[in-house]
Formats: sequence, C-alpha cells, structure tokens
Amino acid sequence: MTRHAAVAVEPHDLRAVAHGTSHAPHSVLGPHVGESSVTIRTLRPLADAVVVVTADQQVAATHEQDGIWVAVLAVTSVPDYRIDVTYDSLTTRVDDPYRFLPTVGELDRHLVREGRHEELWTVLGANTHTYPSPLGDVSGTAFAVWAPNARAIRVIGDFNHWQGSTHAMRSLGDSGVWELFVPGVGAGTRYKFEILGRDGSWRQKADPLAKGTEVPPATASVVVESHFAWSDAEWIATRSSSDPHTGPLSIYEVHLGSWRQGLSYRDLATQLTDYVVDLGFTHVELMPVSEHPFGGSWGYQVSSYYAPTSRFGHPDDFRFLVDTLHAAGIGVLLDWVPAHFPKDEWALAKFDGTPLYEHPDPLRGEQPDWGTLIFNFGRAEVRNFLVANATYWLEEFHVDGLRVDAVASMLYLDYSRQPGEWHPNVFGGRENLEAIAFMQEANATAYRRTPGVMMIAEESTAFPGVTSPTDVGGLGYGLKWNMGWMNDTLRYVAEAPINRRYHHHEATFSMVYAYSERFILPISHDEVVHGKGSLLRKMPGDDWQQLAGVRSLLAYQWSHPGKQLLFMGCELGQGTEWAESTSLDWYLLDHEPHRGVQSVVRDLNRLYRAVPALWELDHDPAGFEWIDSGDADHNVLAYLRHDSNGGTVAVVINFAGVPHEGYRLALPHGGSWIEALNTDARDYGGSGVGNMGAVHADATPHHGRPFSAVLTIPPLSGLYLIPE
Repeated sequence: MTRHAAVAVEPHDLRAVAHGTSHAPHSVLGPHVGESSVTIRTLRPLADAVVVVTADQQVAATHEQDGIWVAVLAVTSVPDYRIDVTYDSLTTRVDDPYRFLPTVGELDRHLVREGRHEELWTVLGANTHTYPSPLGDVSGTAFAVWAPNARAIRVIGDFNHWQGSTHAMRSLGDSGVWELFVPGVGAGTRYKFEILGRDGSWRQKADPLAKGTEVPPATASVVVESHFAWSDAEWIATRSSSDPHTGPLSIYEVHLGSWRQGLSYRDLATQLTDYVVDLGFTHVELMPVSEHPFGGSWGYQVSSYYAPTSRFGHPDDFRFLVDTLHAAGIGVLLDWVPAHFPKDEWALAKFDGTPLYEHPDPLRGEQPDWGTLIFNFGRAEVRNFLVANATYWLEEFHVDGLRVDAVASMLYLDYSRQPGEWHPNVFGGRENLEAIAFMQEANATAYRRTPGVMMIAEESTAFPGVTSPTDVGGLGYGLKWNMGWMNDTLRYVAEAPINRRYHHHEATFSMVYAYSERFILPISHDEVVHGKGSLLRKMPGDDWQQLAGVRSLLAYQWSHPGKQLLFMGCELGQGTEWAESTSLDWYLLDHEPHRGVQSVVRDLNRLYRAVPALWELDHDPAGFEWIDSGDADHNVLAYLRHDSNGGTVAVVINFAGVPHEGYRLALPHGGSWIEALNTDARDYGGSGVGNMGAVHADATPHHGRPFSAVLTIPPLSGLYLIPE
C-alpha cells in the first residue's frame, strides 16, 4: 500500500499556528489537497490520540509539532470528516472549524471595505448557521470581526474553556475582517475576541456587533438566536404609508429600569403598555436600551451597540415589548447614542490595539465633558458600523424612530473646548464635516429603507437645516427637540407670578422661530436631575400653587405648535428629582391632587388626539394665530390653533397666581365656545373657577377682531375653548 506524503508546512508556520499568532491558520489547519491525497491537520494540544473519521475509513493522525496532529487520506477530494480526540481514556468526537469556507463572502467584504454594508450585523458578530453534511447536519456559529491592525485574533468562550489556541481566526485580505466558523457553538454561549496587537499584547474584547451580552457588570458577549414571531404586520403597513411627522405625536419618555424597578421586558409589556394606553400617549420613548456597563449612565455610554441590555431579558423579550406596544396602538422610539462611547478597555476603545473606532487625534477623539471617546466619523468602516446600527434597531426590532442624542456635540469641533483645544476643518471652520456627512447618511438610509419611521435630533444650537432634506444640504432629520422653548419656558415658570410680567418675552419668543424647524417640545429627563429639581418643584409657591403651575404648563405645552414629550413622573406631579436607582413615587396617586395632574395629562391626550387643530398644522404658520401676545400685566397668553378644515381652538393660559374676572377675549367668530378643558377644575385638584362650561362671543369688536367674549380666567390655569 502506497504511503502518501503530507502537504508540507514550514516549521515556523506550524509554530505560529500552534501559538495562536498566525493571521492565516486555515493555511495550515484543516484539509489541504495534495497530488493524490488530502492532508488534514488539527491543533489538539496534550491529546493522547487523534483519529480522522470519514464515512469510509478512520485514519490515525500523528503528532507533528507543538500540539498539531497530521493525517493523510488516500482520496483526491476533501471528504466530510470528524475528529476523534482522546485525552487519557476519554474519547470525544468533534468537528473541525478549519474545514469550512469563509462565511463572509467577497461581496460582503467589499461592502465592508467601502463602508456600504447596510446589513452589517448579518455578516459580522456571531451568527448561527446550519449546513447539510453527509455525516449529519452541522450547526454552529460564524464569528467575524473587523480589526484591520490586529496581528492575530482568537475566539475564546465557554466552548473552549476560554483558551483560544484551538480557535484562531483567519484574516480575509484587505477587508480588515477576521472570520471563523465554530461547529457546535449555539445560542447562549458566552464569548470574546482575544486580539494580538502590533505591540505584542493580547487583549480580550467584547464583540462590537454582539447581539446579546452577559448581565453587567459581567462583560462577555453572548451568541443569540431570535425565534420571535412578530404580530404587528398591520401596524408596519400603516406606518409605511403615513407621515408620522405631521400626525399627532405625544411621547412618554421612560427609563425602563426605574419606571417600576424589578420589571423585565415582558413585565413591562403588560404594565407599561396598559399605563400608556390609559393616559393616551401615542408613543413611548425609551432611554437607551443598548447594552451599557454602568447603570448610572442611564444608557448613554454604550458598550454593545447591537445588544438590547440583558438587565431586563433576552433580545426576543425586548421584541415582545415592542410588539405588545404596537398591538395596543403605541409607537416606540428609542434613544440612540452615536456621538461617543466609554473608555472601558474590554469594549470598543483601542479595539485592535490602535485607535480604531475612535478618532486618533485626541482633540477630535475625546469628549472632555463626559470622559468618553468620539467616533472617527470620517472612517468608512466606522461610519458603516453606526449607519447599519440605526438600520438594525429599526428593522430587527421594529422600533418606529430613533432620537439621536447629543447632536450638537457631533456638529461642532469646538464643542466644550477652549481655544487651542480643537482643530478647524479643512475650510477653517468649526463644523465637523465628517460627522455631518455621517448623520446625513444615517438619516437618508433610515428613511429610504424603513418608510414611516422618525429620525429625531436632540440639538441645542441654531445649526441651520437640521430637519431639512439631505438633498438640499440639510441634516435630514424628521424632527428636532425644541431646546429653546424648553429653556425659556422653564426659566419663565420658575419666576414668582408677580415677577413674570418682566419675563413675558421668554414665554412668547418661541413663536419667532417656531417654524424654522419641525419641532418636538421636550420636558425630558435632563430637566429633572442633577440638582435641577422635579418639574413640580421648579414652580414657585406652596404645594397647591406648584401643582396648579404644572397643570397650566402642560396645557400650554400641549397647545403650543410642535409635538409633545414628557418624562415619566412629571405626570404624577412628583416632588423628588428622578433617580435611576429608585422607582417613581407611585404612592402619590393615593393623593387626590397628584391624581389630578395625571388626569390633566390623560384629558390633554384625549383632546389632542380628537382635535386636529392641536396638531395638524404644527409645522405650518397657518396653524397658529395670536389673540394677544402682549398681556404681560395679567401674565396671560391667548392664541388660536387651526386645522386645514377650518377647525379652531382658542387657548388661554393664565400664568398669574390670581383669577381674572370679566376678561374680554377677542375671538374669530360669534356664538357659543365650549370650555373643553379647564385645568383649574376641582376634578384636577383646582379651585373650581371657570365659566360654567361655555362662553358666548358677541359682536363686540376687540383686539382687531369682530367678536369677543367675557370670561373668568382661573389662577395658574389653562383653558381650551372650542366653538360649538
């Protein structure tokens, strides 16, 4: 019988593979076809015996060098095979990771290299596969990671006792991608990448595209399979055929961990959904659920951009939460944080031993305000990582929009920096041109791929064109938080009523720029933390006056042009600042005045949905008209809201601490005007001052209008009047 020689390998190549320092372990390990035989090498350190098993034969391997065993099969093509490995007296049959073709195809590698892979999560990270095989179907996980400056990478995890020498990855050319398919590894397996940098140091890193993680503070990535069956096809179809930016939009902002502590995604699916439906909000906005190591960051320092936090359950449990909200008619917005990431050494920072995801220039790569790193938005693969991440949340989890955090910090190179601490752009300006291009691409891609979603900017400056289309040079967001309205309004209501006449311009200035962008009016978590006090305690006066102040502010917010956002707890009139470590003060609902604030929110949302004049022309000057913007002495704002079919609501907000009797209000036409809302009603905890349910406008000209009505305006109140 003819003995066939093994395909030759240089000793130094064997040594590199055995020690896990080779960038091409597949060139040594696995099957290699010779002239009339197939050589199979496998790395099995400390094994007592190794046998290659095919359907037709079993061939004993011999130890070659440094734990590498070799067998030669007298066949002309690679057969399906397994390997029996014996340690002491225990023999185990295993599959060979090095017999499989790359799971990242040539087109995928090209798209990664160009920064154009819009479904990046399907090729990078950990993706399970099953392949047919004569010896039985093979199931396993394809691991792939982008690390162009690594010298070698190994997968470590539960399946190899966190010793990576037998699972070295191969480098796929100039794509910077490393890949290995590991048979037998399935959902729930913990893993990391062990990366050898150019400095000769090994680093253990979580997977940047992990779809699941251990519960913090543990830091391993977890292989995830989704078996969730969505039931929201009707919701998605309706969403795809409508424009959400112009419809009613009333958002309840939620931090999942502290709304009611101890709830899982599935618990929240019942309890949060029921609560939001009862209060009449159209959407919830979830503070970031992307995995984050430190709970005190509230999710705004993300370590795993593709993994819903494991604190509340499996990614499919998060899908269940979204699906349940959709079934109840509630949209889901998600906070998204592409501006910066934390410096944790086990995550993205210096991922392959070099600044990879972060900008290498510390004047552009570090965020001094937050002690974090800034993405290198000019690098194609990094931009791709983020653009695909937006797509991932919109498509894989069916969320209805992303609120993009800290947009201003991305727009400006001198954000939070003193002179000498920043470099200008190529034109000598302060704008971060690469970040602007990234946001334009992310927004354009989201709207193109997922019709009916919303991209929302938290942007605090007067940067032009935030909500203008990208094809005319805008950033391409659909909506922008109106931080000016929020700051002016909260500063105004913090003044004692007797002083508000001197600050009246702060309550009216927002209408000067109300149509410069498409706005959301936010009273968010940022306004009720860090010593700012709760919404209730921003109000001057005693408890009654503070509660009345909150009710009048909400009536003003819901009737001002722009969509609405309210942070959880504000609807309870909570007196304490929000803290992520405790639940909301639900006991307040045992007290009638606090139930009254909640009832105002419920009735505002009911009216808002039912009356198109309150939302239809939010972004059109035709939807708003002052009745009287100058009544500073009475602390009164009076205005009309219109819809496109002639519907009108007259709004009167009294920020004074006293009622106004016999107040003449100009109106566009005569007849009876129903008092559709009075925040001073006794049912809300008010004093019960009002107009017996209606006022009558007669032909008495006033303020340039042919009709007017005399009414009583309660203290610290909001009135909505609708023509009968």
